[in-house]
Amino acid sequence: MRLLDMKPCMVIIGLLLAVCLGSVSSAGLSLAHTTQDQSLPDVGVDEKLGAQIPMDLTFTDQDGKTVRLGDFFTGGPVILSLNYYSCPMLCPLIFRNLAAEMRAVKGLSPDKDYRIVTVSIDPEETLVRAKAKAAETWRMVPDIHDPGKRWPFLIGTDQTIVQLTKLTGMRYTRLGKNNFAHPSILVILTPDGKVARYLYGIEQRPSDLKLALVEAAGGRIGGSRLVNQVLLYCFHYDPVGKKYAVTAINLMKITGGAVLGMLVILLALLWRKERKSAPDAPEGH
Repeated sequence: MRLLDMKPCMVIIGLLLAVCLGSVSSAGLSLAHTTQDQSLPDVGVDEKLGAQIPMDLTFTDQDGKTVRLGDFFTGGPVILSLNYYSCPMLCPLIFRNLAAEMRAVKGLSPDKDYRIVTVSIDPEETLVRAKAKAAETWRMVPDIHDPGKRWPFLIGTDQTIVQLTKLTGMRYTRLGKNNFAHPSILVILTPDGKVARYLYGIEQRPSDLKLALVEAAGGRIGGSRLVNQVLLYCFHYDPVGKKYAVTAINLMKITGGAVLGMLVILLALLWRKERKSAPDAPEGH
């Protein structure tokens, strides 16, 4: 039996194993992020998984156009970030990290697979600041061809902001003029506007960002739905650590199945080779 005979099957099985095993190092255990700042009890997150975001909520984008939230839900998941544009340190760091993480996510493109929507929590936000923050951030993601539609920066009224933040469970407080205390979160929304996942912290692992988007889309984004389903089978979201972690039992099932499949293929090839090499029985006279 030649090794070449088994190559196609082994490549397929190897690729499926690599999807799970290759990401273990980047999706291990991590320190938990608290959903509430103990020094600011009014600041935190009350997770509302499955909550529906009103698609008819209206805001103003960085170009001064009136838009509906529903305008940005066109078939893919949405990353919702709730910040404010005069924030001196935390929000710019979140934007910078998110831009870098987007570039590091392989197999998904913000041009076609998902969008980011940033909404200011400051009802006194100005269009000038929104436009400046948008331009500053877009320079960090030059690969997005239509950033105004793929990553808009919105401002709203006190009523629409309060409605959106309450529905997503985000609690924040004003500390002074143009100064807010708020949790560092990204809200991952499904293509129809339901809350699917919360990602905590000023920095996300690219693997977590990808898994959250794939999960929110039901695996229907990116280049391969099969690979997405394997990813979702191998990893689950850890509500304690607030990160995606390897599902050991499912990984063992895939590994065991792959080994069994390779053994079956090997035995079949050996049996076929033995039949071909066996001498023909003499004919009777």
